[in-house]
Amino acid sequence: MDDTVIARCLALCRTARSLRGAALASTLGELEGELGELAGAAAGQPAPGEVAEAAEPAEAALELDLAGYITAWNAGAAGMFGYTAGEALGRHVLCLYTDDDEEGSITELVGETGRASAEVLRRRKSGETIRVRLAITLVKDGMGDPAGMHVALARIEDRLSAADKASLHARIIEDTDQGVLVTDADERIVSVNGAFTRITGYTMAEAIGNTPDLLRSGVHDKGFAAQVRAVLRGAAPWRGEIVGRRKNGELFPQAVAIGAVRNEAGTISHSYSLFTDISVRKDAEARVQRMVSHDALTGLPNQGLLMQLLGQAMTEARRNHEPGALLVVEVTRLGGIADTLGHDVGNALLVEAARLLRSRLREGDILARLGGGKFAIALPRIDRREHAALVARKLVDALAAPVAVGKHALQVGTQVGIAVWPEDAQEPGALLRGADVAAARAGTGMEPALLFFSEEMNQRVKEHLRIESELREALANGELLLYYQPKVSLRTGRIVGAEALLRWRHPVRGLISPGVFIPVAEETGLIMELGNWVIEEACRQIRRWREAGLAMPPVAINLSARQFDRGLPQRMADALERHGVHPGQVMLEITESLLVRGADSVIAIMNELVAMGLALALDDFGTGYSSLAYLKKFPISTLKIDRAFVTGLPHEEDDCAIARAIVTMAQQMRQEIVAEGVETREQMAFLRELGCDQLQGYLFSQPIPAADFERMMGDGHRLALAPPDR
Repeated sequence: MDDTVIARCLALCRTARSLRGAALASTLGELEGELGELAGAAAGQPAPGEVAEAAEPAEAALELDLAGYITAWNAGAAGMFGYTAGEALGRHVLCLYTDDDEEGSITELVGETGRASAEVLRRRKSGETIRVRLAITLVKDGMGDPAGMHVALARIEDRLSAADKASLHARIIEDTDQGVLVTDADERIVSVNGAFTRITGYTMAEAIGNTPDLLRSGVHDKGFAAQVRAVLRGAAPWRGEIVGRRKNGELFPQAVAIGAVRNEAGTISHSYSLFTDISVRKDAEARVQRMVSHDALTGLPNQGLLMQLLGQAMTEARRNHEPGALLVVEVTRLGGIADTLGHDVGNALLVEAARLLRSRLREGDILARLGGGKFAIALPRIDRREHAALVARKLVDALAAPVAVGKHALQVGTQVGIAVWPEDAQEPGALLRGADVAAARAGTGMEPALLFFSEEMNQRVKEHLRIESELREALANGELLLYYQPKVSLRTGRIVGAEALLRWRHPVRGLISPGVFIPVAEETGLIMELGNWVIEEACRQIRRWREAGLAMPPVAINLSARQFDRGLPQRMADALERHGVHPGQVMLEITESLLVRGADSVIAIMNELVAMGLALALDDFGTGYSSLAYLKKFPISTLKIDRAFVTGLPHEEDDCAIARAIVTMAQQMRQEIVAEGVETREQMAFLRELGCDQLQGYLFSQPIPAADFERMMGDGHRLALAPPDR
């Protein structure tokens, strides 16, 4: 057998090892050793298992097969890692890796070039971790195919001497932003750094030889001193926040770590204190806390802080058997002023109103802003209930005259609600609700601008809470349902649409009017859940009708202003897709109050909805803002005349004039007109003559369940358009 054959056998063995299991690899290793001896004898080369060495020891080197098993190991490798060749050969190179090595596959290191170098951590047989430099070269067989790797290793000694390390550490300590203070066993300061001087104001000369007491603030109790003593006697290091004193007497907060240092004999020889001035951080935290607890515009406490302060005041009043009162003051006309003169003027007016209210209060009284133009005033101590009314009257008088804001003299209105503790409520939340209810009642126009909370109001609040609780249960228990009121064409008499109307079938009290529970839902935020339920249920019903083969007209869904946010288009798209409903089968009805809420953002949302194929209708037109300047900006296809203007038709001149104006305007803007609440044929005839497109009302049908509406459509029910009998 010649050298070429032997060399080829060696290459085949190496290749086989990379492709087979560990047991076969071991067997082939023995064969490779025998063949290697033959090849070495023939060529005068060292046998496998050794790497050729010069007369003097060369760098450490080893060889691996493609699977990462060690196939060659020289004396330099043995000296570097502590493994003999017999211990190393046949083992996987991972035996040299550290636990946290993340270099990945061995074969990935050489890449396409066949060479690679790296600095890595490796582990010696003793467990010691060393840093080495690798130079890896791909080894190929006689046919030019990869057969393994040759790895040359050089140990990288520590780059710093002990003296250099000490010097470097000293420089780091001197340059750090942390103050460093070192004391000896007698608690005398023996070393400080530059940051110590910058933070405390004491120079090194002033500090050395002193005790840390020169920084003591005196604000900490004996418990803290005991903790420090324990650390100095060998307890675990202590970390925390304390208050120190600068040379100029100023107190400052600091984050500190205190520990003890032992010498080689184990005796405590020194202690240290590392500290950082955290004044800036504390100031930032205080600003954030103020932002959380105070109104950004007026700087007054917000509702959260009010509840906290009010709770404390009520607790103290109970101990002292003293009555107190809470006033809710609603400053009115702010919206109109902001719309006319701009929000900057509106905000300045609020700030001035807050100043005027504060000027009429005692130092111990609490003034807070609840939001919008609503303020709350807590009077922790009053002698009698009537005294709260005297304060309220002062507050009303403070805002009675025009308020000067820049070049403007602005007239606002006020309404005040008063709740007294302990007779009206025993806890802050109930007291605020009572005063809020009284303030709302004071602004109805039927009551004076100042009103005390009463038991009648209390019952109304309880009813409100009961409805809220039961309404949540109704959502979960399937007590809600949709009725559908047809819309009829005044040209053909045919049903051309329907409005989906929410109903609540209470298990005990039967059908509850939306006028009872919708306002509660609006106030509590439940309207979002109700509104989403209506959208889902209407789409489900439209799908059922389609699956039954019925061609149903578009269904109108009422939207609350709370639902009209940036997420509405996506929610609508999801519901339509979920139920397979075409957008043309749905119309969305909105109210006028929505039009004055940030026109730009509202228009953007409307345009998204219209682009999806949904139609928009303006409900109850004429009862709210009714601004043509606003109306012409919005992509609204339908106007609905409110029933309030239909009731007096055709006999009330004002109602006739309003209805005629609305119809004329809508026609000019090419909008469809729907009249709500039509109950008589006289009303129908008048509206038809005006050019109204559709009617909706009891003249044709009241709201009916889905099944009845389906039958009405199936029967082809129509409105008789003949004039009424004379």
